[in-house]
Amino acid sequence: MQIEAGMGRLRMSEKGARKIDIDLVLFGDRVVDEPGLKIPHPAMHQRRFVLEPLVEIAPEARHPGLGKTARELLAELADGQTVRRL
Repeated sequence: MQIEAGMGRLRMSEKGARKIDIDLVLFGDRVVDEPGLKIPHPAMHQRRFVLEPLVEIAPEARHPGLGKTARELLAELADGQTVRRL
């Protein structure tokens, strides 16, 4: 959050538009559950915009809580989310 604030992010609403958003989705096989910090990211396995790029760089990265690889999680996602490369 400090990095985001330093780059000019203002938190006007929880899910609103923003200049920058940094999420730590995985950190090896570590699981962290502290106020303000959850690793792995609690919704990463439900988000195509997280999983598609992760599969490109680390398809065998394993979700420590679910025990599945990024490739497996992506394959299980239902249709409906799209990712557009910029």
